[in-house]
Amino acid sequence: MPAGLLAFSIALVASVFLTAPVRALAIRVGMVDLPGPRKVHLQPIPLLGGLAIYAAVVIAALFSTSGPARSQIFGILAGATLVAAAGVLDDRGWLHHQIKLFVAMPIAAGILLAGGIHAQVFSVLVGGHTGYLLDAALTVLWVVGITASFSILDHMDGLCAGVAAVASAFFATLALLHGQTLVTSLAAAVLGAGAGFLRWNFKPAKIFMGDGGAMFLGFLMATLGLKLRLEQADHLSAWLAPVLILGAAIFDTALVTFSRSRRGLLPFATPGKDHAAHRLANLGLGQRGAVLTMYVVGTFAGGAGVLVSYLSRRGALLVAALAFLCIATGIAFLENAPYERQRQKTAPQPSSVA
Repeated sequence: MPAGLLAFSIALVASVFLTAPVRALAIRVGMVDLPGPRKVHLQPIPLLGGLAIYAAVVIAALFSTSGPARSQIFGILAGATLVAAAGVLDDRGWLHHQIKLFVAMPIAAGILLAGGIHAQVFSVLVGGHTGYLLDAALTVLWVVGITASFSILDHMDGLCAGVAAVASAFFATLALLHGQTLVTSLAAAVLGAGAGFLRWNFKPAKIFMGDGGAMFLGFLMATLGLKLRLEQADHLSAWLAPVLILGAAIFDTALVTFSRSRRGLLPFATPGKDHAAHRLANLGLGQRGAVLTMYVVGTFAGGAGVLVSYLSRRGALLVAALAFLCIATGIAFLENAPYERQRQKTAPQPSSVA
């Protein structure tokens, strides 16, 4: 308990006070997000807020852990640093988005695997070398998917930081209940850093975290899901809990993936104002109402994650079915809500000579 409180307190204070100089640095070096057709802000907003979040989490995690836990934290932060750096380069326009998705994120997942952090799904069911290989593949898929989900979730003031903070609170709660000090400290650090950043990022935002911050948070969310161990829970309940805790980000990604694929667009390569928060805002909630609604979705999903950890396999299957039904219903409802549709890129037509 003291380690978690220490991590949260350090990260909260560091995030609040480091964001101001980071904002000044972003303005000085010209790292600003300009208004555009797929943006919701009307004035240039400084980027690099992810640097303050990164520093806050690193400081808190290192000061609240010791011994073997700190050694493992170094390995986790190595992968997190890689994806954060890739995100900053993308923010600067120096890196293609496919490099992030198909190179940086899988390599970061490989760093976790090298450090012994991986999914434990198939190894329990199949066992042996085959089980490990299947779990390794699942680990890469999970890390890439969750990191990418948070990367595209950063499209409205306070959304990504708030959703990550809510999920971290539930990861910290479950880890505390099951005596996992490292997971508790890391989750508490992310909670503190996200909450502190909201002081600057909630509408009207004075700074954005940028893709570096969003990918950093997404990678840590994926890592917390892998590290969480519910030894006394049913196997199905144990791996379902992290999925439910990250339900808000997964729901948004499922919505845009279904919607864009149905319109013949590439889900992760066609940004636009068609996310869940955009559609909720267009239904009359406004930007603040839409973001708060996504916080509520994350809270219900996190609560379901805690609940399922205490259920039998039959109960876990029922919760999984209800979660799937909620996602399908939400997608069907929001797909009919007003949103700005992207246009497919067409090849330029040759000019005719009269």
